[in-house]
Amino acid sequence: MNFSGSFDKNTIGRLVEKSLTKLGEKASPELCFYVGSVVEKLLEEMEADKVKEEMVCAGRHFYNMGFMAGASGNISVRTGSDSILITPSGLNKGSMSSADMLKVNLQGEVIEESVRKPSSEMKMHLASYRHRPDIGAIIHSHPPFATSFAAAGLALDMPVLPEAILILGSVPIVEYGMPSTDEVPEKLIPWLPDHNVFLLANHGALVFGADLKEASHRMETLELYAKVILMARMLGGEKLLSAENLERLKNAFNIR
Repeated sequence: MNFSGSFDKNTIGRLVEKSLTKLGEKASPELCFYVGSVVEKLLEEMEADKVKEEMVCAGRHFYNMGFMAGASGNISVRTGSDSILITPSGLNKGSMSSADMLKVNLQGEVIEESVRKPSSEMKMHLASYRHRPDIGAIIHSHPPFATSFAAAGLALDMPVLPEAILILGSVPIVEYGMPSTDEVPEKLIPWLPDHNVFLLANHGALVFGADLKEASHRMETLELYAKVILMARMLGGEKLLSAENLERLKNAFNIR
């Protein structure tokens, strides 16, 4: 039974604490342990339901923006030290439901029964989570302007817009790897320690975030930045921030 529409975590916690307090000495350790286990499981399910709905909304958002045309693109969110939720393979991201999300461990095994198959790009997601415990969410999509730079083999690593420097950092080109194979994570791994946003050569864009909100913010910013750089080049070329202004920016916002 799903109570997520009626109670939040704090409400349930208070109700359980109040009930056990009323029981007082009548509550055996076994009963307390049982109730605690049931509540913990319920809270986990509530949190998972919330994350699934967020993934559905993100998929619809990026489909509507033209970043995930057809059945392209994939989204994942870390749900534990050894588990993630990931979007299914072969399904339009604008028409997903929360029931379509799959829970897998970091070895790629589906751990909750589903009629769907996980994204064909799951290997790329899993390798990223294994190498970066700080990653909470990943989005892979094909935003037109950013993907144009990926297709041209051009990195977005020039210091032009302060917002892009702060939100994206340097955006490298990751050498081409055959989609859905181990080649993609193998090419990606060397870049993981120092970057959160990537252009996958002849493929698309990949972003990380502490959560889905941050990852979405980065994907949108990446596409805007790519569009601005392309238009600036049509007008004669982008003008880089001076070394002095770049240093001032880094010091003001405590970035490397």
